[in-house]
Amino acid sequence: MLFFFSSSLIFAQTLEKRIDDVILKEFSDAKAPGGVFQVTQKGKVLYQKAFGKANLELDANLHADYVFEIGSMTKQFTAIATLMLEQQGKLSVNDPISKYIKDFPNGDKITIHHLLTHTSGIKDFTKMKSITTIAQKEMKPEMMVDFFKNEPVDFAPGEKFDYNNSGYVVLGHLIELISGDSYENFIQKNIFDKAGMNHSYYASDRKIVLKRASGYHKKESGYVNKTLISFSVPFSSGSLMSTLEDMLKWQNALNKNILLNSQETEKAFQKYRLNNGEEFTYGYGWHLKDINGVASREHGGSIFGFKSMGVYIPSEDLYVVGFSNCDCHSPTETVRNMTKLALENINRN
Repeated sequence: MLFFFSSSLIFAQTLEKRIDDVILKEFSDAKAPGGVFQVTQKGKVLYQKAFGKANLELDANLHADYVFEIGSMTKQFTAIATLMLEQQGKLSVNDPISKYIKDFPNGDKITIHHLLTHTSGIKDFTKMKSITTIAQKEMKPEMMVDFFKNEPVDFAPGEKFDYNNSGYVVLGHLIELISGDSYENFIQKNIFDKAGMNHSYYASDRKIVLKRASGYHKKESGYVNKTLISFSVPFSSGSLMSTLEDMLKWQNALNKNILLNSQETEKAFQKYRLNNGEEFTYGYGWHLKDINGVASREHGGSIFGFKSMGVYIPSEDLYVVGFSNCDCHSPTETVRNMTKLALENINRN
């Protein structure tokens, strides 16, 4: 019994040290913007640490409970919100978007499913040169949709998978049209409140957000404050904020079917096929990959001043999340490598 306890303690200490080493490869400067990281299994925190500064001007350290902009991890919430409306009988993922937006070009051939899976062929607004003309403007959802809807399409719906922010902006617009509520309110009432995510928000640079991490860019001359953006532009494709603890609550709410029944939830986590029958590795709001041969659900995010990454291993109920408050540091490979170490630790024990 004593030997078992001692061995477990040594393994735990070894895991912590090994994870520290992985993180410090990218986040080694204690005086620079940094990141926060967490590993949980079956809801229990195995690792949680913060590295670097939350605010350079105040010389304030980061802490693990600070609030970060999560960028495209927002797409998970938009996808689940869409499935909630389907569960309520208010839409079908097979509906053409012309059912709700009458004048959308080719809207009778583009379905909600195409938007969710990045297979619509709609032009991604983040790749349009004219994006700079609206980046700091307050845009209504229909204005955002009008900004890109008449651009030439990249391919016919269902022909290929091509990661696309525009599709998720259209989904946010549909959520508002169909629910009769704003996207921000819908997410707050139907997801954040139900999951107990008390420190998650639709982003704003004007609202006072307790324990908000400041965002940074890195230039040749050093670090600078992040470029301001109107969050109405990324909208439902990338404008949410959260914490490590709240993201665990999010994962637990999905697992326990607090937000959706199991049949509807499963739609988010299955692989789909293109028109030619070829399978691709994206569900609704998650990349479906594997790490060391073990199935994973993954998604990262990037927005001015911030980057994020989350990996979930369903077979082990293992969730690894990392946030960075400088878009010069990507937590993607760090989080994936942390996941590999955690899996090795689980197999060893």
